[in-house]
Amino acid sequence: PMLAKDMVRRGLPFVPVVLVLAALLWGTDGVASAGYGVAIVFANLLLAAWMLSTAARISYGLLMGAALFGFLLRLGLVSAAVLAVKDAGWVEPVALGVTLIVTHLALLFWELRYVSISLAYPGLKPTPKETNAR
Repeated sequence: PMLAKDMVRRGLPFVPVVLVLAALLWGTDGVASAGYGVAIVFANLLLAAWMLSTAARISYGLLMGAALFGFLLRLGLVSAAVLAVKDAGWVEPVALGVTLIVTHLALLFWELRYVSISLAYPGLKPTPKETNAR
């Protein structure tokens, strides 16, 4: 959960930028759609973290099952969330789709940069004191 919370925390400052871009390109419907898309992405990341961390405490086999089937489940939930609103008057499909794809990828690549710094401290840069303690 620490990694997903870190991703959401790092993503929050960019939400206004996403909403302004959506407003410029698609108007108020774009803002609503982009906001909905960002909420789906954040919920998806937090759900993934919760599922994996819960399964990891139980067994390795369950962890592998949660990774595979959890992905399929979350893909289904994202699809259901989009299909539930696809005909709503406030939905701009391109804004929603672009937001879902770009936000997922941007957060994953952004966090990859921090995780690759040290696998011992995922999502967080270790202080010199913590590094020397090992």
